[in-house]
Amino acid sequence: MSSRKPSRPSGQGPSQRQLRAGELIRHALVEILREEEIHDPALQGVSVTITEVRLSPDLKHATCFVEPLGAGVAAAPTAGHEGEIVRALNEHARFLRGQLGRHIDMKFTPDLRFRHDESFDAATRMDRLFNDPRVRADLERDDEEN
Repeated sequence: MSSRKPSRPSGQGPSQRQLRAGELIRHALVEILREEEIHDPALQGVSVTITEVRLSPDLKHATCFVEPLGAGVAAAPTAGHEGEIVRALNEHARFLRGQLGRHIDMKFTPDLRFRHDESFDAATRMDRLFNDPRVRADLERDDEEN
């Protein structure tokens, strides 16, 4: 008889272990990006927010969701350059992984992959939809009926 625990059924979210390790890595990466200077023109003078780190079940692969500061503001210097910034972070992922290994105490230092966090764009689209006069009229009518 196997002593292994059954694997998590698909459809369930990440385990507590994945969530804890993700937060540990997120905090460490924030410190690394704040302290270390990465020599890349796309990252010069850019502040990056790491919004979430999702880990694979074996904790060996981490997907880091990032948002450059001011990316949603048209007048910001990072506006429209999110792809370049994410590409530069992915090019320096090995360096960041090496630094991460010195900051965290885990059996394995996960491989890092950076992606732009689209949730801010989705929230902006939702706000725009809710503020549309036709949608607002429907919402107000529903409130009056209840």
